[in-house]
Amino acid sequence: MPDLAPSRYQVLLARIRVPLMWAAGAALLAGYAGLSWWAGWSLFAVALAVYLRLGTVRCAPRVLRPPVRGRWMALTSPVDAVPSQGSHAYGQTHALGLVAEDGTRPDIGWRPLSRPPEDFPAFGAPVYAPADGTVVAVRDRSRDHRSRNSWPWLLGSVLENTLRELRGPSGLLGNHVVIDIGGAYVLLGHLRRGSATVRPGDRVEAGRPVARCGNSGACTEPQLRMQLMDRPGPLTAAGLPFLWEAGWDGGSADGLPETWRPFDVPTGQGASGTGYPEADQVRGT
Repeated sequence: MPDLAPSRYQVLLARIRVPLMWAAGAALLAGYAGLSWWAGWSLFAVALAVYLRLGTVRCAPRVLRPPVRGRWMALTSPVDAVPSQGSHAYGQTHALGLVAEDGTRPDIGWRPLSRPPEDFPAFGAPVYAPADGTVVAVRDRSRDHRSRNSWPWLLGSVLENTLRELRGPSGLLGNHVVIDIGGAYVLLGHLRRGSATVRPGDRVEAGRPVARCGNSGACTEPQLRMQLMDRPGPLTAAGLPFLWEAGWDGGSADGLPETWRPFDVPTGQGASGTGYPEADQVRGT
């Protein structure tokens, strides 16, 4: 049976993961000032291993509700890979990346190089609180950029996202809402600028609309990031596992979507006995 909480080792690595990478970068730059290149590259190798692979949190998952309604698809999911985003940094070990898939979503190609976010069905879709809790952080000012879903832009986005990371977690996560659900914190990211309907200190119930899906931060197209963390600040947070409650796909078991497999979140009655509101019942922002 999985532990109920992360181990001290896993938490320690989460706390030092990003600062260690900063220290390794500084050590490499210090090589020009006389510091041993061997020491700099050794520290960088350790930091990279901690950043990308070491310290996977494996504990009992929290059961939450899906933050979307209708037909969606996972671009990244811990069902298929952990860390699901390729990195443990910023509490994203078990993160989900979701896009709306109603048949109108543009495919990746060579042209056009980019598209306005309004071309994608996820843009402006309501985002719902996955559990009862208290809002502890809201960022709502980052712009919604054009898509990066062309082959040339995908290659260029590697450099772009590296530069975004220099701004800290918000550079990668874009606009986001963090909710304290008791013992853990849910982050909903890549939200539309100006769409947040909550503020820090607000009490929310599961299923309440909190914002709209956007295209802010490091994302190739309008999508929603959902991740669970052990502390409210993603900079030094450990990413925690979670599941969606039974009924999220019309079935009778808790679970999560697999990557590249469209699924339908019913807008009727949820397994917990409370209704999932219809998307068109949510007031536009």
